[in-house]
Amino acid sequence: LACSCCCIIQTLILGQQKPECVLNLCTPPSSLQPRAHFGTGPQQKHRTFYEFRTYCILPDQNAAFLKLTNEKIHLRTAHSELVGYWSVEYGGLNKAFHIWKYDSYAQRAEVRATLAQDPAWVSEYLSKALPMLTSQDNEVTYMVPWSRLQSPLQEGGVYELVSFQMRPGGPAVWGKAFQAAINAHDAPGYGKLIGAFHCEFGLQNRVHALWWFESPDHRAEIRHTAHHDARVVAAVRNNIVNLDSQRNQLMLPCPFSPLK
Repeated sequence: LACSCCCIIQTLILGQQKPECVLNLCTPPSSLQPRAHFGTGPQQKHRTFYEFRTYCILPDQNAAFLKLTNEKIHLRTAHSELVGYWSVEYGGLNKAFHIWKYDSYAQRAEVRATLAQDPAWVSEYLSKALPMLTSQDNEVTYMVPWSRLQSPLQEGGVYELVSFQMRPGGPAVWGKAFQAAINAHDAPGYGKLIGAFHCEFGLQNRVHALWWFESPDHRAEIRHTAHHDARVVAAVRNNIVNLDSQRNQLMLPCPFSPLK
């Protein structure tokens, strides 16, 4: 402060050009705001989102729940788009995982309200399915800007859902390294990336990659190959510094699943 006062006095007495310290004092507060942007990465350019739902099923009711869902899922898909429905085979027991697509939150609210008033849905499915479950969980996710929902190379394979819990900071901190690691695996001779998703509601800084493989053994062979691919290893090492934890689940598509 003393230095600033001396600079001002010197300017007034000697008529010299304003030194930098005076310029700073005369600058409006609004222009002194930090230039760094605190955004967490590329923003969504559309409203479409994907709801991830996970149902935990009573062990003795797993087969009955999947059978009932197979018979009555048409009551649910009449109201909104089902992307895929799977039974978890490895990485979790007695679990069903499904993805639903919505154009907006308003559409989802309307769908939920309509279903609650649908007598067939309530009596023929909901009232029978709920007693078979031990818990339900959901997340709202968006496709990451550089990913698009893809189809498998053929029907009849298996799917792997890989969930990454990244460190705080968002895609502005870890987005490029994560993209490079995913793209390194999404190449000829490796698995087929179906989509990459960023969690909006649920655990923050969580991203998911949904992969397709011909079979569990095909997936095992690819993983072994990746361990010896310098390109993949380098990309994974660059990404892992931003990773807190990771969970993998191998899933089998249900007969009624659009993604098979």
